Amino acid sequence: MSEIIPATLALPLPLIASREQAVPIHCIVKGGLDGLVDKVPPAALRFARATGFDGKPGSHLLVPAADGSLGLVLFGTGGAFENEPYGFGALSAALPPGTYEIATPLGPIEATAATLGWVMGRYAFRRYKDDDGKPAPLLVPPVGADLDQVRRTAEAVFLIRDLVNTPASDLGPAELAEAAVRVATAHDARVNIIVGDDLIEAGYPMVHAVGRASERSPRLIDLTWGEAGLPRVTLVGKGVCFDTGGLNLKTGSYMALMKKDMGGAAHVLGLAHMIMDAGLPVRLRVLIPAVENSVSGNAMRPGDVLNSRKGLTVEIGDTDAEGRLILADALAEADEERPELLIDMATLTGAARVALGPDLPAMFTPDDELAAAITDAGLDQRDPVWRLPLWAPYDKWLDSRVADLNNVSDGGMAGAVTAALFLKRFVTETPSWVHFDVFAWAPKPGPGRPIGAEAYAIRALYALIADRYGA
Repeated sequence: MSEIIPATLALPLPLIASREQAVPIHCIVKGGLDGLVDKVPPAALRFARATGFDGKPGSHLLVPAADGSLGLVLFGTGGAFENEPYGFGALSAALPPGTYEIATPLGPIEATAATLGWVMGRYAFRRYKDDDGKPAPLLVPPVGADLDQVRRTAEAVFLIRDLVNTPASDLGPAELAEAAVRVATAHDARVNIIVGDDLIEAGYPMVHAVGRASERSPRLIDLTWGEAGLPRVTLVGKGVCFDTGGLNLKTGSYMALMKKDMGGAAHVLGLAHMIMDAGLPVRLRVLIPAVENSVSGNAMRPGDVLNSRKGLTVEIGDTDAEGRLILADALAEADEERPELLIDMATLTGAARVALGPDLPAMFTPDDELAAAITDAGLDQRDPVWRLPLWAPYDKWLDSRVADLNNVSDGGMAGAVTAALFLKRFVTETPSWVHFDVFAWAPKPGPGRPIGAEAYAIRALYALIADRYGA
């Protein structure tokens, strides 16, 4: 059985430099066959028309040569397909083995996107199933493609997918810490890990309280990289390796996907890899509280009151709202340093999914300029986010009669907003803070995106950080 991640993050990409015997791929828009009159043999156009191929976005047609070999490929792009971040993944997943090149001229941005999409189409989670052995179709990267960016992005996304797809039986807090160590080792970063009861002495009481019921000890993973005098960028990721709901036990259908409740941790590790691989001039810190929310005799109970690193007391209204508790301790630690940018990512609420569906991460921040910059980066990278409000009047919904605040509000309305407002109580010194509530899962397949774990917002965030602090 393979390891969670390899000792090196380097991927063998399905790319090739040689154009020898490369089959050309011609991109067309729907109904655009006439635009190929001067670009492909007349027999190829006759074949395409005879088959009824009209260039529908995402469709493709294999056109034979006169000798019966594969002569060229027609690929439908444009329209709604332009919103697919990994559009060319539809081709690399479907084409027979061989060497291909994109004959349609592309600009640098489009060339990089097409190459990344091709790579994404080759992803499969194979830890528990033997590879089918089918050779991958190889792409001659189009001129202008940024292959370093393609590689680091693919490595980050594949890392996130592999971690989130791995079941909790093989990915608990210790294994998540091991994955963080491997990412750190690849980039000469430093890692400090606080385990078990040492969390209480170190000042992370809520991380300990959430994780103490499991036989797998909770821990706080703290990765640092970069020179001390550079702008400080801190990433915080929710690392609940499995969430039973605690004593507020989830039903089976709601528990089925809870292996992905460490998706926030996976996301910040992937984003950290991109930042370190590119050598961005920042002082990077990654904080991951890693726990398993289990049921046992010492599990936290509804009505318990917990101390926090911030000094606030928290009444437990629901043990299934545990992610915000561990994030709160980690955010309080991050906030003490007042970083120039503080980002947290978490699979936090079902309410965000009801509001925005699986593809749009909910974004919360008090910094309007930061929100606009991330939104613009998301549109540019085809990695969209959607801002929801930190609506101040709802803050009183977290009031508690016995503690400084409750971890949930009364009633089920605005659940994503009140969760974000809870976290905001623990970030008081850092103006540029942004919280992402992500699903980390693709319930339906798409080009370059099979059903299963998925990465959201990291390409947008990487572009923002690279632009803000200089590549």
